[in-house]
Amino acid sequence: MALFRRKKEGGLMDVIRCDESDYLIWKWRPSGAANSTKKENAIRYGSSLRVKDGEMAIFVYQTPDGEQQDFIMGPHDQTIKTANFPILTGIVGTAFGGASPFQAEVFFVNLAKNIPIKFGVPYFDVFDPRFLDFSVPVAVRGRILFNITDVHRFIKLNRLRDFELNQLIEQVRASLNNSVRSVVSNVPAKKELPVLQLERKLELINAEIRERITPQFDTDFGITLKLLDVEKIDFDKESNGFKELRKVTAEQQEKTISAQTDVNIKNLQDTQEINAKNMDETLRIQREEAQREQKLKTEGQNFSVHQLNQQSDVAKTAAESMGKMGSGGSGSAGGSGGGMMDPGSMMASMAMGGAVGSGMAGMMGNMMQGMNEDKTQNTPPPLPQTIYYVAKNGQQLGPFTLDQLKQFVVTKEFEANDLIWKEGMENWTEANQVEDVAKLFSSSGNTPPPIPTK
Repeated sequence: MALFRRKKEGGLMDVIRCDESDYLIWKWRPSGAANSTKKENAIRYGSSLRVKDGEMAIFVYQTPDGEQQDFIMGPHDQTIKTANFPILTGIVGTAFGGASPFQAEVFFVNLAKNIPIKFGVPYFDVFDPRFLDFSVPVAVRGRILFNITDVHRFIKLNRLRDFELNQLIEQVRASLNNSVRSVVSNVPAKKELPVLQLERKLELINAEIRERITPQFDTDFGITLKLLDVEKIDFDKESNGFKELRKVTAEQQEKTISAQTDVNIKNLQDTQEINAKNMDETLRIQREEAQREQKLKTEGQNFSVHQLNQQSDVAKTAAESMGKMGSGGSGSAGGSGGGMMDPGSMMASMAMGGAVGSGMAGMMGNMMQGMNEDKTQNTPPPLPQTIYYVAKNGQQLGPFTLDQLKQFVVTKEFEANDLIWKEGMENWTEANQVEDVAKLFSSSGNTPPPIPTK
């Protein structure tokens, strides 16, 4: 591992580098000795240092002021000089002339190395927030990846000289197991999540665990969490707690479904009653409007007859006046008024008679036109609507029109597999088997076309 070469000034020179392929922390030794001694740590100023990309070399010096470090980030391939080693500058000084050795331990840190850890938390009790009397044994399995990103923090929390990767892994795994157990135990109450749905919520549980352990790993170990994957959550299905909780949950679900069905039936009955009342009210209003319209027509016709009678009286009066034209004159030249025709009275009577006749003819024409209009404006009665009955949960509901059933399809109170019957059918039949009703389900999701633009 160590390479040797001689320089002009003499002395043994080292090439300090790490040739390991799989490591996290590795200590360089010039002679490959197992023990750390002053001779081993004696590094000649002027030796070369090679640090690969993704690596960092740490020179650790023991000084009267305590332990100090120089950090050299790769890639780096140069002769050791004080310009690149700020701490070394104050240690070596000019007294050695760049030739005397200095004491330092050299560690290489692999920043590109991701350390995988598989974990498995054995069965522990978890309580459902709805049924706190039953505890369910739960086990969790998964894996994580971590690496070192903040070297300064890492070496403050871990002694490089005594570092053992396996020891770090065991410490991380123990801390991880405690965190996983705590999160899974508390997440049902925190998220109002039934215990038996935990295995369906792995993404949620992953997020909760990651949020907890990410800062914890940085604080306790100086490492960075790269990946967390909870792969499986198992229940002890043979335990009494699991069996009891399954039973109680099933009963609760059955009650909920039954209650919802009762509510749907009640809503359907209420809707039926409201529709029946609305139909009665609509028919009442239609009857009243028809009666009012007929009354107005009758009054209009009677008014025309009354006007005609008045015109007849006027004509009669005019005729009588014409019969008395001779007696109403102002007298003749002979001084006698009898037997003479009054031209003014005659003209007035003739004019009145003509006006009356014209008025009578107009009123008769209007009356005939009104009678003809009554005949042409009469409309046929509304077409009879098919009446349907619905069987739901053993109850007969109805009658309903096709439009009402369409509304129930929209509100999900009438479904394709519900039984219906109408006059002419021998037996109850599923709604989707009756042609005119089946169309309601195929068109229930239609949306109107876009509004045309001008």
